[in-house]
Amino acid sequence: MPGPVEIQYFYKTRWGAHDEWIELFLRNHWPILREQLAQGRYTAVRMATARFHGDGLAGWDIMVSITYRDWAAVEEHSDGTIITRLYPDQAAFRAEERRRFELLEAHWDVVLEDAALS
Repeated sequence: MPGPVEIQYFYKTRWGAHDEWIELFLRNHWPILREQLAQGRYTAVRMATARFHGDGLAGWDIMVSITYRDWAAVEEHSDGTIITRLYPDQAAFRAEERRRFELLEAHWDVVLEDAALS
């Protein structure tokens, strides 16, 4: 795939866990994403939350959209090096990340492909 690749990551938190999930994401995952932005692997990162509860059919309450430089950037696996550098207390980091995923009911990723419009 030439050119940028956008992937949307959807998260459905357990009832009452939304704020804690956001807090853990901002503390432990956002710095990793920010580093990848600075290094040029990502060209954009955006987080959105559902404004209203609605009828629940959307199935998600947090969406993170990452635009990768290209498909090679999707296949890179540089997170480990960044994590080791940013989080010297690896046991605490792993425990908080484990907790972040315990707070979820569901999680899925969607790789978007542009469709040409005439």
